Amino acid sequence: MERIKTSFRRLNYRIKHWFSSEHVIFIVAVSVCLVWTWSAISAMSRNWELEQRLVARRYELTLEQLEIDSIELENKYLASEEYQELSARAKQNKKLEGEFLVYLPDNSDYAKHKHEEIKVEEVVEEPSNFEQWFTFLFGA
Repeated sequence: MERIKTSFRRLNYRIKHWFSSEHVIFIVAVSVCLVWTWSAISAMSRNWELEQRLVARRYELTLEQLEIDSIELENKYLASEEYQELSARAKQNKKLEGEFLVYLPDNSDYAKHKHEEIKVEEVVEEPSNFEQWFTFLFGA
């Protein structure tokens, strides 16, 4: 029975000693610092993620703006008289006054394969091992 009382007194002393006002204030201060540090780190992390999203969106905006500009230029070209004339000549066989339209026959097999027969073989001599090391060590 004395043993139980002694252990109970020890426990009571430890509780009173560790939960004194100085220790409680210290524990509260440390936990406030930890919470503040954690919230600062999470805010910085969130800000970094938002900055990355912003950069990605600006990049997408730039790409879209370039695409819009190229489409506008293409529309201006398609509306120009030069394109309309070229299109009329190509698709409807139109011509200007004084021009003649000449129909040429298809190329023969000989004409299609004429330049395939001429092949230039390049002879590439591989440098020796010594030359490769010399080039590697002292430059070209």
